Amino acid sequence: MLPIARKAKIKEIIAEKKNVTVAELTQLFGLTEETIRRDLKQLEQEGFLTRIYGGAYINDGVLNDVDVNLREHIYVEGKRKIAEKCVEFIQHGVSVFLDASTTSLYIARMLDNRRITVVTNSIKIVNALIDNPNVHLIATGGSISRSSMSALGRGALQSLGSYFFDLAFISCRSLSRQHGVTDSNEQQAEVRRLAAERANRTYLVADITKFDRTSFAHICGFDKIHTLVVDKPPGAEWREFLQEQNVELVECES
Repeated sequence: MLPIARKAKIKEIIAEKKNVTVAELTQLFGLTEETIRRDLKQLEQEGFLTRIYGGAYINDGVLNDVDVNLREHIYVEGKRKIAEKCVEFIQHGVSVFLDASTTSLYIARMLDNRRITVVTNSIKIVNALIDNPNVHLIATGGSISRSSMSALGRGALQSLGSYFFDLAFISCRSLSRQHGVTDSNEQQAEVRRLAAERANRTYLVADITKFDRTSFAHICGFDKIHTLVVDKPPGAEWREFLQEQNVELVECES
């Protein structure tokens, strides 16, 4: 296949899936990783996609559900700052829900010696906390999604419905003053919605790239959110809106 035809096919794939790994493309085309990375670099220079470690993605579309192994390499610094701030809210003895977001994974890795109960539907968080003797760890049931490495569906909701939490940390794909908190994955949205309903205090964690966008599935309105933790200031309009909604805004950078 000629390079121009190959890049056209890559465009077609990523336009449909919204993200792709280098490994997928090398297997599909039978080429070296170096060749595929060169193709992705050229497509990035054209403004079609954004390269990250191990692959590439695009932001367009309400159904943009990026693979968790790629998400771990997107906006890493912002997510770490948010996680560091969130850990400050977690005291000994509390029960915490951590969703299947990469920010929640960073939170889990920073818990250190806190004696707490953690409920999660994330396999990666389970793996991160399994050897922590201070954490009483509960994994929800459900059907396993390989792309998000999490438990979803009816089993996850039934399992989650058995618990109440002092704190819930949930993420999202998009935030809109008009449409609320939304996600690209309907089943993930259902888990996050229920977690917010079962928590005494719900923290929404969102880096600045998620603002003023709308995704496929509604998670909740801002009436279900107590605190919004962001990496960078969202602007005066958002501050005013959140104040009207009685949502506390915590900025990691001012």
